[in-house]
Amino acid sequence: MHDIFTELSLIIAIGAGISLVMRLIRQPLIIGHIITGIIVGPSLLNLTKSPDTIEVFSTIGIALLLFIIGLGLNPKVIKEVGKVAGIAGVIQVVVIGAIGMGAGIIAGLTKTESLFLGVALSFSSTIIILKLLSDKKEQGRLYGKIAIGILLIQDILATVALLFVTAKSGGESFSFAQLGTLTIKGFAIIVPLFFIGNFVLPRLHKLIAGSQEFLFLFAIGWGFGTAALFQKAGFSIETGALVAGISLASLPYAQEISARLRPLRDFFVVVFFIVLGTRLSLGNFSNLIPLIVMCAVIVIFVKPLVVMIMMGLLGYTKRTSFKASIALAQVSEFSLVLITLGNREGLIREDLVSVITIFALISIAVSTYLIIYSDKIYSVLEDHLSMFERRKTHFEQERKASYDLILFGYQKGGHEFVRTFDSMKKRYVVVDYDPEVIDQLEHNKVNYMYGDATDIELLEETGFDKARLVVSTITDHETNLFLIRLLEKFNPNGVFICHANNPSEAAELYELGASYVMLAHVLGSERIGNFIRKSGLKKSEFRKYREKHLEYLQTHYDLFSAGDQPAGG
Repeated sequence: MHDIFTELSLIIAIGAGISLVMRLIRQPLIIGHIITGIIVGPSLLNLTKSPDTIEVFSTIGIALLLFIIGLGLNPKVIKEVGKVAGIAGVIQVVVIGAIGMGAGIIAGLTKTESLFLGVALSFSSTIIILKLLSDKKEQGRLYGKIAIGILLIQDILATVALLFVTAKSGGESFSFAQLGTLTIKGFAIIVPLFFIGNFVLPRLHKLIAGSQEFLFLFAIGWGFGTAALFQKAGFSIETGALVAGISLASLPYAQEISARLRPLRDFFVVVFFIVLGTRLSLGNFSNLIPLIVMCAVIVIFVKPLVVMIMMGLLGYTKRTSFKASIALAQVSEFSLVLITLGNREGLIREDLVSVITIFALISIAVSTYLIIYSDKIYSVLEDHLSMFERRKTHFEQERKASYDLILFGYQKGGHEFVRTFDSMKKRYVVVDYDPEVIDQLEHNKVNYMYGDATDIELLEETGFDKARLVVSTITDHETNLFLIRLLEKFNPNGVFICHANNPSEAAELYELGASYVMLAHVLGSERIGNFIRKSGLKKSEFRKYREKHLEYLQTHYDLFSAGDQPAGG
């Protein structure tokens, strides 16, 4: 036990150091965690003497991540994106599997090895995608929902593939009876799970949520217990943990559970990525390069292309199709399990295990950058993606969200508008691009959307063209010009209130149709001027006014330590 503690402590310490470097050079922390795994793994320092124990920590991280993601997914999401996820998910797996198998045969692999290669390349990483979507606060966006839906389809197909390989390696033959049994087991777990989550647990609200300590233990017990139950039935832990979260998503205390589990999740997920890095072995690397390059072309270019084509045919916008498809451009952790199992049973050679392991890490690293910078990549490629978009898109077919009031930016005075909106009893949404602000809105149960105010897709989701009042506390003049021009074009009856930094900017916004432009220094001058006219020059009156103002600032602004930073949006 002492050795395991020392080993884990060293790994985390090195991981913290590498993460600090990644922060300084402004690179994704996931890349740093994988680099840490390479450093502490057999390729360099070889510190992982207890890989099985560390693997357990990794599995806990996976289960927590997926459980938390599930908590944020209302079951209605499955209905919303079920069609596109089912069609695009199945076709993508079949097409990429066939192409991968063909590539394996060309590379000189046996038919069995080629089949393993094709299947391994067809699945995408649930952990990577959900972690990055969660970090970007975009799992609730349409493209995020579709990507998650496709991952669910892949997980089901992956379970079938694993069942097939297990039967094959045991000398048995795969039968549809086994698949039928698996399906029955799945329903036998899911039906009572959702019955309890929707009808029993809401009645026990006070009992469960009355104690924060019990709520924490209940959440872990429910999530891990369900994941273990699914694993026992023949499914993956990932599937079980995700379903466990979804079954609790409609409960009023789901958000509280999610917030309490996040710190625990972050620690164990770090270990997962480090474990990924430890699996890298650089022996015989040069001989594997041709096959690795072929894998890269299939996964990073062909796989997203297949998904984009399918989503385009189903009527989704090129932006939604692009962002959902580019999120899938990596190899799944399941692929590593499948390849390892095949090698253990003597079905494939050690070289293929090395190829998939090395390429898995490469694809995860590349995919991390693709997902993080997807908006910038899209802006560069936008003009060339029109071929993937039908004339009548999904957004035109669907009823848009209906918000009477929309607030862009929260940090600079936005909370005042939220208080006003609450008192008006009308539907409103806050749009911001600062993760810390989004966490605060989430904690305060304020309806929000995470994203850029100049993102047309996001504006369509808010129902921008139907809003009665649009307020922008964003201080960027170009953003406000963009919003007022768009509002005047699509919603000329909407009221628009915004900020300006100086009188000339205010004049330009008024000329374009703004209803009211806030100038911070003018507002402050007007307010103190009115006070002087009313109270005179008595210092005692100023002292009272000062105390009230100070108390107000401490009450409303203590949550933000960087009040001078620009608001998101």
